[in-house]
Amino acid sequence: MKILYAFQGTGNGHASRALEIIPHLQRRGEVDILVSGSQYEIGLPFNIKYKLHGLGFVFGKKGGIDLISTLKSLNLKKVYQKIKTLPVKEYDLVINDFEPISAWACLFRNVPIISLSNQNALLNEKNSAYQKFRLERLIIKYYAPAKNKFGFHFKTHSSSTFLPIIRKEIRYRNTTNKGHYTVYLPSYSDEKIVKTLSSIKDIKWQVFSKKSKEHQFFHNITILPINDDAFIRSIASSKGVICGAGFATPTEALYLRKKLLVIPMKNQYEQQCNAITLKEMGVTVVKKLSKKQLPKIEKWINSNKIVEVHYPDVTEDMLDAIILPYYNKTILPEITIE
Repeated sequence: MKILYAFQGTGNGHASRALEIIPHLQRRGEVDILVSGSQYEIGLPFNIKYKLHGLGFVFGKKGGIDLISTLKSLNLKKVYQKIKTLPVKEYDLVINDFEPISAWACLFRNVPIISLSNQNALLNEKNSAYQKFRLERLIIKYYAPAKNKFGFHFKTHSSSTFLPIIRKEIRYRNTTNKGHYTVYLPSYSDEKIVKTLSSIKDIKWQVFSKKSKEHQFFHNITILPINDDAFIRSIASSKGVICGAGFATPTEALYLRKKLLVIPMKNQYEQQCNAITLKEMGVTVVKKLSKKQLPKIEKWINSNKIVEVHYPDVTEDMLDAIILPYYNKTILPEITIE
C-alpha cells in the first residue's frame, strides 16, 4: 500500500502520536508524511514530504488564543490552493490526525481516508461534554472531515474510541520525586505565571516556556525554554504537574502517576471538554491562573491524591484492525463509523 500520514503540527500531542504510529505503518506499506504547522517541539526521525502552514492558532498571554495574531496568520487563498493541488490521488489510503488540507483534498477527490484524533472522541454522543458547545462541535466535525472517524480519549466511550497512545520515551521512563512541580501553560505569559505562582513560597517550580530562549531564575521559580528531553526529565522527576487541558501532557502525567492539576484554555473547545472528563476522573481543574485560585492550588499541593490509569500498548493491534479492510476491498467491507 501507499499511505499518506497527515497530522496537525500545532501541538505536541499529534507529533508524539506520529512517533508511535508511523513505524507500524512503514512495516505495512510505503508511507509519506505531511505536517500542517510547526508549533511542536518533539523531534521526528522521519523524512517529511509535505510541510504546510495549515490552519492553526496562536497562543495568547492571558490563558486563551490570540485571535488577532491567529487571523493574521491565516492565508485562506493559499490553503484553498493547497487543497486543490495536494496529490492525494497518488495514495491508496490517507490516515489523518486532525489535519485539514489533506482531509478536504480527500473529500473533493473521493480518496479513502481514516481520521484518527483525540478531537474525534469529542464528537461521540457518549462523551460527557457532548451536549455542550454545540457550535464548536460542528467546527471540529468539519475542520478535517472524514467518513471513518476514530478517537483517542482519557477513557473509552465506544468501540470507535481508544485509550491514549503513549510514546516510548514516556512508557519506559523511570520516575522519581525530587520535590519540584513542572508547569506548562503556553497560553499564559511567563510574567503572569511568575507573578501568580511566586505567592506560594515553599515550592520549587520548573516552568517550561515557548516564549523564553534562555534559563531565568526568580527565587523559587525557574523558567526553562521548551525542550522535549528536558521536559520529560522534569515531569518524570516531579512531585506534580500543572498544565493546560490538552491531551498529550495530561495523559503523560497520568501515565507517570504524577499528581495533576489542569487549567483549560479559555474559549478552546477541546480543552474545555477534556477538563470535564478529567474532573470526572478525579483530576483537579482550575478555571484560570489567578491569585483568586491560589487556595485551590495550595489545597492540591497539600493533597497526595494520584489518579490511577491503565493505558496498555495496543497501537499495532489497533492499526491492524483499522486498516485491514483497505488491503483487499473485494473480501472485506469498509469500516463505516458516523
